[in-house]
Amino acid sequence: MHITVLLHEAVDALAIKPDGIYVDGTFGRGGHSRLILERLGKQGRLIALDKDLDAVAAGQIIQDARFHMLHSGFSQLQQVLQELGVERVDGVLLDLGVSSPQLEQAARGFSFRFDAPLDMRMDTSRGQTAAEWLASAAEAHLEEVIKNYGEERFAKQIARAVVAARSRQPIVTTLQLAEIVATAVRSSEPNKNPATRTFQAIRIYLNQELEELSLILPQCVELLNPGGRLAVISFHSLEDRVVKRFMREAANTDALPRGVPLREEEVQRLSRQKLRLVGKAIHPGAKEVAANPRARSAVMRVAERI
Repeated sequence: MHITVLLHEAVDALAIKPDGIYVDGTFGRGGHSRLILERLGKQGRLIALDKDLDAVAAGQIIQDARFHMLHSGFSQLQQVLQELGVERVDGVLLDLGVSSPQLEQAARGFSFRFDAPLDMRMDTSRGQTAAEWLASAAEAHLEEVIKNYGEERFAKQIARAVVAARSRQPIVTTLQLAEIVATAVRSSEPNKNPATRTFQAIRIYLNQELEELSLILPQCVELLNPGGRLAVISFHSLEDRVVKRFMREAANTDALPRGVPLREEEVQRLSRQKLRLVGKAIHPGAKEVAANPRARSAVMRVAERI
């Protein structure tokens, strides 16, 4: 069962207008979407996207004329809205990372807790599986991906171990990969499987998660109406770093003292400011983390179009 992280905090952050148009860029199992629909009026509209076919099937169950479910990665948002005849929206919500159903379905290959095929694709209708990529990637590329996307200090040793192992037999299951990584990692963090960072790195790389995030954030700014909100929930430092940097740069927080006349170049600089940061980063409370330990790493940042 999927437990939606920061459910009320995220929907509250959107400051829902009853007649507004909103986007849930990561439908998942629809926790955020259903609460948004509860707060929308009869003239409101919600457009939900997900690249996971199981999530799309879950969304298609919702029978509501105000709701539109689409099979698409959120980086295609601008194109999707154009096809729907929507020019501007009043809010966008992005709940990043992998969902509980994806982790709990052994066949998806996201988790080393099950012995399952190494897939790891969020969209199973396209792209390379993890097994296919591991079979052909150069050692230097393996090291680069594991280091950059997993922040793994033993990336070099893991890449070497993978290449050695695949020369003996194909690496096709999650437990195979986890065992290979365990032999290469000389020390591990308490209560953390040695393969955690490697699995994260391969998943992020295969699904182009950071690239998609970098593509969607500028689109959101251009698509939001003045006063429209962007709320992004991240689950690891790589995602949060991208979101934090983008929002700060778009907010251009170098404010001048009040009452000081502005020079022409200063007016031009301030005119490039597109977002206003809304509050501080929001983390799940102790009660939510106790009920859903996977929420412990979540952080939400919110900005408003000016």
